[in-house]
Amino acid sequence: MGKVRNILQGKGSTIFFVSPETTVYEALELMFEKNIGALLVMDQDKFAGIFTERDYARKVILKGKASKEIPIREIMSESPLIVSSDTTIEECMWLMTNKFIRHLPVIDDGKLVGIISIGDVVKYIIEEQKFIIGNLEHYITGI
Repeated sequence: MGKVRNILQGKGSTIFFVSPETTVYEALELMFEKNIGALLVMDQDKFAGIFTERDYARKVILKGKASKEIPIREIMSESPLIVSSDTTIEECMWLMTNKFIRHLPVIDDGKLVGIISIGDVVKYIIEEQKFIIGNLEHYITGI
């Protein structure tokens, strides 16, 4: 099975992030513009947490707060589960499924290198299975 680095190589190296002082509304605008479901939160050059659509729904909307006034630092997830580039796709799938999370920040040697989503993991698994099936068909048919 592949590793997180395989997903990151296919996705590219673009990372979307905000500072802890960014308002929730500004973060939501960026998420809409980039069509993404999560943003990493960086304090200077240090990874500080993650902000997701789920954070917004549960910590802003349901509590009746105003997204134009609240800074991300008040509602972000400060200690999300993280993985490294060497983590297997199987381990990521297990974490995401059993911990009910959709995004995993990727950190190597203390440095943020990317983020993967459940969609990235599923896409990778499907492509890997197609490749294996193609090889098996080729082996069976001898063509």
